[in-house]
Amino acid sequence: MPRRAALAAVILLPPAVLPAQVRMSQRATVTQLVGATQVTIVYNRPNARGRTLFGKGGVVPWGKVWCPGADEATTIALSRDMMVGGQPLAAGKYSMWAIPDPEEWTLIFSRAADVFHIPYPGEAQDALRLKVKPQAGGAPFMESLAFYFPAADRDRALLNLQWGETILQVPLNLK
Repeated sequence: MPRRAALAAVILLPPAVLPAQVRMSQRATVTQLVGATQVTIVYNRPNARGRTLFGKGGVVPWGKVWCPGADEATTIALSRDMMVGGQPLAAGKYSMWAIPDPEEWTLIFSRAADVFHIPYPGEAQDALRLKVKPQAGGAPFMESLAFYFPAADRDRALLNLQWGETILQVPLNLK
C-alpha cells in the first residue's frame, strides 16, 4: 500500500511542485543599448565538457552550418536598423548561424527567427551574411558558449561570440 500512496501523491501534485527538467545547456539572454537601439540575444549555452570544439573531430566541424547555441536557435533582436559588421541589417528578430573555418567564418542572420537549432532554414531566408576572422588562442578558456559586449557607447558596440578560446567579434554601429 505505501507504494500506491506514493504514486498517487506524485500524480496529484500540481506541476509547480514536481521537479523541473533541467537542460544541459542553460538559457541565457544578453541585452545592450547602443544609443536608443536595443540589441537582445537569446540563446542556450552548450558546455565544452573537455571536448574538442572546432575542426576535424570537434563538436563543430569546419565548413558546415552551425547554430551557435543549443535547443532553440540563437536569436538576435534589433529595435532599430543597424550596421552589423559594416553591412545594413533592418530592425527585427533573426536567428544566428555560422559556418566555421580556421581562417574566416561566415556569420549568418536568418529571417527564420523562431526555429530549432537544426536544420538551418536555408539561404533563401538569409537577411545578411558576414565574413569574420576568428580570434583564436590567447583568450581565457570559456567553458560555456557566451555572447557578450566587451565595449559599447552611444553609437557603437562590439559583440563577441566566444566558446573555448575562439572569439568572433562583430562591430555594431548605428546607421
